[in-house]
Order: sequence, then C-alpha cells, then structure tokens
Amino acid sequence: MKILLIDSVHPSFIKFISGKSFTVVDGTQLKESEIRSSITGYTGIVIRSRFPVDKSFLDAAGSLRFIARAGSGMENIDSAYAASKGIICISAPEGNRDAVAEHAAGMLLSLLHNIRKADHDMRSGVWKREENRGTELGGKTIAMIGFGNTGSAFAKKITAFDVSLIAYDKYIRINPGAFPYIRQVEMQEIFEHADVLSLHVPLTEDTRGLVNANWISRFKKSFFIVNTSRGSIVNTRDLTDAIDSGKIRGACLDVFDFEDSSFSRVQWQNDAYSYLKNSERVIMTPHIAGWTHESNEKIAAVLAKKILELKL
Repeated sequence: MKILLIDSVHPSFIKFISGKSFTVVDGTQLKESEIRSSITGYTGIVIRSRFPVDKSFLDAAGSLRFIARAGSGMENIDSAYAASKGIICISAPEGNRDAVAEHAAGMLLSLLHNIRKADHDMRSGVWKREENRGTELGGKTIAMIGFGNTGSAFAKKITAFDVSLIAYDKYIRINPGAFPYIRQVEMQEIFEHADVLSLHVPLTEDTRGLVNANWISRFKKSFFIVNTSRGSIVNTRDLTDAIDSGKIRGACLDVFDFEDSSFSRVQWQNDAYSYLKNSERVIMTPHIAGWTHESNEKIAAVLAKKILELKL
C-alpha cells in the first residue's frame, strides 16, 4: 500500500510506517495538478493545508482508503464526502495541543504584563515604568469556548495562575473527576463573567464568524480575547471596532480571517490588519501556536500510530 506525502512531516514518520505494509512516496515537490493526476494509485495521503481535498480530488482517488491530516483542523477536507466513499479521515490534535496551550498562555501573559511593548520601549532607549504597569492574571475568570484537545491542555496549564476556569462546549461533557479545576457552563454565564475569553473550536459552519459585533455586545464586562484556533471564527473588523471602543481590552491573535486557506499567505493590504499592527493592545503571531519542534515530531508519531491501527 502506498502513502503519498503531500505536505512534509517529521522524518520519523517514515521510520515509524515504512516496512509495515506501506511504502511512503514524497510528493511534496509535485505540483497540485501532478498530484491530482496520479492520486488514483495511492492508498493514503498525508496533508496539512496545501490545497483543499474536495469532491473532484476524492472522485479521482479511486484507491484512496484514508486521509491523514498532519495537525488538528479538518476544514480543508470534505470529510462528509470522503466518508460517503468509505475513506477514513484522521488527524493528530494530540500532537500539537501542548504547543498551542503554551503559546496561548504565553501570548496572554505577554499582553497583560506589557512585555512586548516594554521590550520595544527598551530597544528604543525608552525607560517607562508606570506606562507599562501590568495586570495580573490571578483572580480573573478565564472562559473557554471548546474543551477538546487544545482547550483541555490550555486549562491544565493556566490553572496554575490561580484563576477561575469556566468552559462551554456543546459537544463534550466534561468529566469533573478528570478536570476538577474547571466548571462547564452555558454561554450565558460566559457572557456574564468572562475576564478573558480563549477560543479552542474547529472552523465549521456553526463557528464561522462566531465572534462578531452582536456576539461581543452580549458580554457584560470588557474582556481580553485569545484566538489560536482559526481566523475565520472571528470577524476581524468587528474585533477592531470592539478594541477601539474598549469593549475588548486586548487581543492575542495567532490566526486571522485574512489568511489564505493554506496558511502560507495573507492579505496584508486591508484596514483590519493596519489597525491591528498599530495597536499596543494586540499581540500577533503568524499561525505558529502549534508549530514547535516537539509538536512536529509528536504529530508524526500520532499519525503513524493511527494509520497502523486502521483496519484496511
């Protein structure tokens, strides 16, 4: 059985999988048209977000039995159509959950304590103490939307800061025995009590544009927001308006709705980005929350294990 690597993965993946009824073919340098024309000969593919795995691709893949996503989000794959054709879709959120959780916590602490701004001042030869007085995380209510792999990992790490943790998840029932430090609530309680909101949900039709002007207006207090999930969950124009008005006290953003679906390109020329880059109440990173040396290797190991466990 042949597996085509459409995107690169850690070299350990080949070590884990080769010789166990699989041959791995490196297709990372092939053009998309070349991949589509030759895909019929492969049992499985490994992909991140290079291009959409749509109906036309799946129809051409006559021998395909599985799609392995080297990461967590599956929005670039037509999973429902794949399932209708008997193709199994797997992902590896276990591989980068700790990376995302650490990144979210790091961005939040940096924003609250003015670390990025103070560092910039120092590098410019400016010594400002009162202007960079920080805000402590302790005693705040941290609200999470989504409590899957990354949400639960973030909660575990952030609980050390003596915060109150609440979470909303319409699909998961949180086990209080496994997570005694968090309380599962309905959205109304998040609207009433959140000091910090952290997003940990996949991009679906339910979550696309979730954070918009009307939704933000329902929060009783001004709050900080952290988004390490997907950019299109947040309407950036509405976000900047809320920051400007003070409704949102600050934002930590690793993902953006002006990213390309491959996560490799962004539309720099837009008003929302211009506002974000000039705001001292915003910290931005280029979709790297789950992009660590360790997560690269963990994802490879998780995918290999899941593939070897498939009943093909």
